Amino acid sequence: MSSTDTTDILLEAGTNELEIVEFYLEEEPKTDDTVELNEKDGEEKEGRKKSRKGYYGVNVAKVLEIIRMPEITEMPEVSHESVLGAFNLRSRIIPLLDLSKWLKKKRVENEPPKAIVTEFNQVTSAFMVSGVTRIHRISWEDVEAPNKYVSALSSDSITGVVKFDDRIVFILDLERIVSELNPDMRLKLDDNAEFSAETGYKALIADDSPLIREMIRDMLGQAGFRVEKTNNGRECWDRLMEIKETSMEEGRPITDYVQVIVSDIEMPMMDGHHLTKKIKEDPILKDLPVILFSSLITDKLRHRGETVGADDQVSKPEITYLAQRAAGLIEERKAASG
Repeated sequence: MSSTDTTDILLEAGTNELEIVEFYLEEEPKTDDTVELNEKDGEEKEGRKKSRKGYYGVNVAKVLEIIRMPEITEMPEVSHESVLGAFNLRSRIIPLLDLSKWLKKKRVENEPPKAIVTEFNQVTSAFMVSGVTRIHRISWEDVEAPNKYVSALSSDSITGVVKFDDRIVFILDLERIVSELNPDMRLKLDDNAEFSAETGYKALIADDSPLIREMIRDMLGQAGFRVEKTNNGRECWDRLMEIKETSMEEGRPITDYVQVIVSDIEMPMMDGHHLTKKIKEDPILKDLPVILFSSLITDKLRHRGETVGADDQVSKPEITYLAQRAAGLIEERKAASG
């Protein structure tokens, strides 16, 4: 698996690649392992505990910058012990969270910590880490979904696992962390929203987060949709191939089986950009509306979705707008087809 220099961070949309900033947390070892140091006269010094490094990653697209540990101002009524306070960065007040505390690790400070400043879901946050290693360019096919054991040990904060020759890097679900700390960022349907009187639209969704999948299903269901869930872009594509085969065998249009696809962008095996590109290149599937629903929908990154042909892009957590756009795109396609 190859790595890139930090200057080589521009990706073409639809290649099923991502770039991650790898960082580490210096942690106390789980055992009482000691390192023995010998003096010149052969006498042993008292053993000292050695630290271990836990390696983690985050999508480069979410990282604004990496800075030295800033001067922190305490915040009143902090909701979680991992929130250290806030700092001023070019006239922006940014909260800082200690990732070690969030992950229930005991951090060992052998060097001055760093802060990774991020932006996603239209929110700017910072995360304190022990150090930053490098940037890797990898394929989503090399990202494995975490098993239940890994998820449980990480407070369900891991979305992917990447195995390098000498270590394992866990990709963190920063959205989950931030939404846990800020309930206003969670998905919720506007009770006053109005939807089309026609119900029963069929939506196929792809999202690697079990929590988000269930919320999208429930909320699109409230808007009158019948929803089928898949766990990532690869599963969604395989399901579309099954639907396509059925429609051809039965001589019915593809829209009898599915009328809109809603996809996350960051997913193991196949990301949302690559999925959208494959759908739009398929002669049967290309007219199906595809909506990208992701924390990565920003003004700077929106062009990537446009490049692969997404019909719309909605930033989490705007799920009410997602439901409205899904219905609107279906109705536009029906009107255009006569």
